[in-house]
Amino acid sequence: MALTEQQKEERLLAKIAQGEMIESVEEMTEEYRENLVRLMLMQADSEIAGAFGYVPWIMKAPTTAEMLAVATIAKDEVRHGRVMYKLLQELGVDVDARVKDFDFTLRVGDEVELGTTRAATDNRVNIFYYPINTWYDFIMFNVLMDRGAGHQLEDSEQSSYGPWRRVMEGIMKEELMHVAHGDSWLVRLGKDPEHAEATQEALDRWFPRVMNIFGKPNSRRNKTYVKLGLKKRDNHEVRLAFEADVRKVVERAGLVMPTWTPDWDRLQEDATITG
Repeated sequence: MALTEQQKEERLLAKIAQGEMIESVEEMTEEYRENLVRLMLMQADSEIAGAFGYVPWIMKAPTTAEMLAVATIAKDEVRHGRVMYKLLQELGVDVDARVKDFDFTLRVGDEVELGTTRAATDNRVNIFYYPINTWYDFIMFNVLMDRGAGHQLEDSEQSSYGPWRRVMEGIMKEELMHVAHGDSWLVRLGKDPEHAEATQEALDRWFPRVMNIFGKPNSRRNKTYVKLGLKKRDNHEVRLAFEADVRKVVERAGLVMPTWTPDWDRLQEDATITG
């Protein structure tokens, strides 16, 4: 006898409460599947858009060693996107049509500040609509965006959805390598009188953009994610952990920690997940 939606929800929430993982579509309620797909699309679309933004810097990197480093980072991001899209295919998402429908190379003009909005209808985190025009910008992506993604995706490593949880260990290891690459360069540039001013300018520009991606405190949608075991923490808790982490490397580089003034009314319910 088929379970009613209420019975299915009761069984699903009981499993989550006991720390068991959800492994199949058959176990999911529509609410669970819808929220899971939303979060996974944010990650998958952001991975691919991020990789496309990095590709030009394979040719423009300052040394051949850095050409290889950028190529490796771009390859990692494409792999992460592919891993996530494979999981989404299993949930019934038409990935090939999606990749054809959306322009993941799309970037806004230099004069545009998006705040908390997206520039198109794909699910990427809006930071990936900004162009990477300089080496300083590229390094800020490693320092800030890859670090922000790492803080956000810590919850995915404990997700109630087993297939997602299992792929996150490998993804997180590579994201931490990207952050380490950025941190090394930030300290190097910050302590170099020739580059310190431009590095500080890039930090001041990118830090508020990344702080905007974490979503509203106490958001209704995030509470649903927590109920379903898809997240563990409030948006602002993750934001504050990220900010404290950034402060350490900024101080190590001899730079000034930027400030961020929140506009809580304009922040999205959830602007998360990337990598």
